Formats: sequence, C-alpha cells, structure tokens
Amino acid sequence: MKPRYLIALLLLIPLADSLALVAFAQFVLDWRLVVALVVLTGLVGMLLVRAEGRHTLRRFERRVSMGEIPTNEVMDGGLLVAAGAFLLTPGLVTDGIGFLLAIPVTRYPVREVLKRYVVQPYLDKRADGFVSGTVWTGGFPGGDETYDMDPESYRFEDDS
Repeated sequence: MKPRYLIALLLLIPLADSLALVAFAQFVLDWRLVVALVVLTGLVGMLLVRAEGRHTLRRFERRVSMGEIPTNEVMDGGLLVAAGAFLLTPGLVTDGIGFLLAIPVTRYPVREVLKRYVVQPYLDKRADGFVSGTVWTGGFPGGDETYDMDPESYRFEDDS
C-alpha cells in the first residue's frame, strides 16, 4: 500500500469517529451519556486487553518451553497492542475496531488474513519464494528457449 493512501486512511478514522460521536449524541442519546459510554468502553476494553495479554503470554511461554516457534502468539501480541491503542483513543469507531482486535473469536480471522496477505508475501520476497514453496525449480527462470521433445519431430540419421 502506498504511503499516501495509508495516511489518507489514518486520517479518515478520526473523521469517521467524530461524525459518529456527533450523530450518536444528537439523534440517539444525550451527550453526557455518549461521553460516559466512550469512557466505559475504554475501561472495559482495557481490562479485556489486559486479560487477553496475560493469556497470550502464557501461551507464548508454553510454546517456547515445548521448543516450538510462537508465531501466532507474537502476532496476537501485536494485535493486542493495536487493540489497546484503538481502545485508548476516544470514540465509538475506534472502540469497535479495538474490541474486534481484542476478542479472540474475531482476532483469529484478522490474524489469518494478515499472515496470508502481509507476512507471507513479505517473507516470500525476502526469501525468493522459499516460504510458500513457490521457488523456481524447473531450470533457469526467464529462459526463452523451449525444446520440443516429441520423438517424431526429430530426424535420426544413421552413419553406417
């Protein structure tokens, strides 16, 4: 993703958040209740991130003690850090994104999508295809020479 699109996306999140807060305070609840709701979701979300962080750390330690590589636990830790940042940002949209990243049921698909579309292409680019198994094994890549292996297309001459 190009940096300018990423910056535009990051600027759209606070805009959507402020529009949602204004619309919610104007049409659904009183502004004091909206402020209380934002504070409450932030507090509950931080407690959830803290509990999930402890659980992820225990799974990390268990995998390391068994001699396995804790890739899913490391990605979960990163997603929980992002969830905490979203939950600390006041707003309803950012709180919704934070809860999606904090709850394990919704964090699993996000982790799998990140592994497939971000991590694996990056590692394939760095390791020339050895991560996904798409390494070139059929001779020299990019060669324009093709050979016809049909035995009837060749002429055999006897020297006798």
